[in-house]
Amino acid sequence: MKVIIIGGGACGASTAARLRRLDDSAEILILEKTQEISIANCGLPYYCSNIIDSEEKMHVSSVQKFKNLLNVDIKMGAEVTKIDRQAKTVTVNNTEVLNYDKLVLTPGAKPFKPQIDGINNNKVFTLRMLQDAEKIKSYIKTNNAKNAVVIGGGFIGVEMAENFAEIRGIKTTLIELAPHILPPVDKEVAAYAQNEMRKNGVNLILSDGVKSFGENEIILNSGKTIPYDIAVLAIGVKPETALAKDCGLEIGKTGGLKVNAHMQTSDPNIYAGGDSVEVEDFISGQETLIPLAGPANRQGRIIADNIAGYKSVYKKTIGTAAVKVFDLTVASAGNSEEALIKKGIPYWKTFTNSFSHASYYPGATRTLYKMLFNKEGDILGIQAVGREGVEKRVDVIATSMRNGLKVWDLIDSELCYAPPYSSAKDPVNILGMNADNILKGFVKPAYFEDIEGSILIDVRSAAEFNATTIDGAINIPTPELRTRFNELPKDKKIVLFCNTGFQSYVASRILIQKGFNNVYSLAGGIELYKELVKNEKSTDLQTVKA
Repeated sequence: MKVIIIGGGACGASTAARLRRLDDSAEILILEKTQEISIANCGLPYYCSNIIDSEEKMHVSSVQKFKNLLNVDIKMGAEVTKIDRQAKTVTVNNTEVLNYDKLVLTPGAKPFKPQIDGINNNKVFTLRMLQDAEKIKSYIKTNNAKNAVVIGGGFIGVEMAENFAEIRGIKTTLIELAPHILPPVDKEVAAYAQNEMRKNGVNLILSDGVKSFGENEIILNSGKTIPYDIAVLAIGVKPETALAKDCGLEIGKTGGLKVNAHMQTSDPNIYAGGDSVEVEDFISGQETLIPLAGPANRQGRIIADNIAGYKSVYKKTIGTAAVKVFDLTVASAGNSEEALIKKGIPYWKTFTNSFSHASYYPGATRTLYKMLFNKEGDILGIQAVGREGVEKRVDVIATSMRNGLKVWDLIDSELCYAPPYSSAKDPVNILGMNADNILKGFVKPAYFEDIEGSILIDVRSAAEFNATTIDGAINIPTPELRTRFNELPKDKKIVLFCNTGFQSYVASRILIQKGFNNVYSLAGGIELYKELVKNEKSTDLQTVKA
């Protein structure tokens, strides 16, 4: 059996390696149009800043290793220009014709470059390949770049901005067309990341886009001008589907190559995976594009299994991901609130503020969690931002989602505990308890958007209230509610709040049992409120300056 794989990235390389282990007699050939194979693309921003200090470390594998260990042939600089499905051949570089029994398409994706005036200026770069990173490093060194602009606030854009500002010491501006950075998360979690970036010197411009690139300035849609010595486009990628379209393979609704659960295209002899394919969203079941390395590697394994005759199925994509933002970690899995609204999926939401490990053990820090779920207890999404153990908890909940567990199953999750690592009630347990309380009606959550027009009761101590509170709030400490509840009206919406949401939950239980039906506990407490206000003020200030 002769198998040709077009593309030597994560999916293509995984397909070849797995297939060789399953079938040592198969003839396997990888055709890679560039001079790069099996590159650690996710590490490119860190290579640009020399955190990853050698090119060798960026090579996950090599041509020699594939040949010597796995007996897989690789042709570099081999661009497939035509696929003849009837003859089962591919044409390489317009001249060489090769036969196949099974064909695997893993061409990946290419950076999206919109039609913007001046975008081909030699100061404007994209970052997808190792050679792109080399060009950026060389340009900075040769031109002594002092002002960098990153266009796009996704993972790569945020990482590039951090590496420009913190490691290289370059004055950095990040421009994002949407109201907040990091599209997989919602505004609350993004607010923490935005405040962290501003604290570390990154100039954030939100809800604005690039109108044109001048010689020394970038002109925005708002009319504002930004000086720059170098700019990096990080506004997303488009699946590479030209070959697939040319040979008549079915393209999905999202523009990605359509495949079934076995990663087969509309031609049963052609498989596809990685950034070029359309996948099914785990939560909604809708078609989507999720170009992540983890799914690409799994898809490669599944393709190899099916080619070798072992029926394997790809079980949708959750989209679990994490990103470093200076001293913070942001992680998420599943759908965001914004995505659920767009898809018309009903949901509940909750916020918790939990310590990274036992609060009495030195160095504990708080992490904000946002969990989305439905009335049946299905977990629809999880987001978190903090300094320690963030991705660990998101991984646990992503695994729970994958295995069909409900929010109350999180209560029973038996996770590692010792004071340096967690608490007896892990943040995962707390999230389950919180959601369970909401679904059982033990507490009614209120959110940032519910504050205006409500009666605000600060249930903390008088000393805490006097130090900081929400404008217009009345202070009635939780213990005093048992005797002072008659001071509160039962016909108006009352929002109770404390630092993180726990004490206000206790206070709401007191009032609910006193006959109050319109009492709410502010999810995330004043800690989340302060972060949101800080972000709003910074964003408003940026808008005024613009």
